[in-house]
Amino acid sequence: MPHTYDYPRPAVTVDTVLATVGANGDLRVLLIQRARDPFAGAWALPGGFVDQHEDLEVAARREMLEETRVALGPMVQLGAYGTPHRDPRGHTVGVAFLAICGPDEIRGEAGDDAADCRWFAARKPPKLAFDHAVILKDARAEFARLAGSRDDFRRAFCGRRKPQWLEKVRRAAKGGA
Repeated sequence: MPHTYDYPRPAVTVDTVLATVGANGDLRVLLIQRARDPFAGAWALPGGFVDQHEDLEVAARREMLEETRVALGPMVQLGAYGTPHRDPRGHTVGVAFLAICGPDEIRGEAGDDAADCRWFAARKPPKLAFDHAVILKDARAEFARLAGSRDDFRRAFCGRRKPQWLEKVRRAAKGGA
């Protein structure tokens, strides 16, 4: 018989901050417009609930693909967010990830429970659902910290490859805090 608990437990969610550099050299992030409640019509980071027996990074990749049709490259775990009432459906603990892509490399397409999908300036996004403004603020700071070292930034997001656009995105991330 599997072990069961007498006490309720929070659900686990994942969110991903996918960033690139805009035409003006600014850091930009891909957001979805929620199609359903809670926060129907509001903008949010792509993400959702972790399935039973699913790895967190696998869940983040799955949710990004379902909601934006974007397959992610290397990712970095940003942190965990578990403030009670961050989700009106119940207590959730969210794990956030960071990823980057080259300018004009990815064009998101709304899917699953997303009504729309667009790039926004990381410094001035629209009002965000849940606690995603807090996550985005932390993401900008972490992108800037990682961008302080060319080698750290490349290792975090590109592994051995060094795409031509990497330095552009690093400079945008460095100034994006």
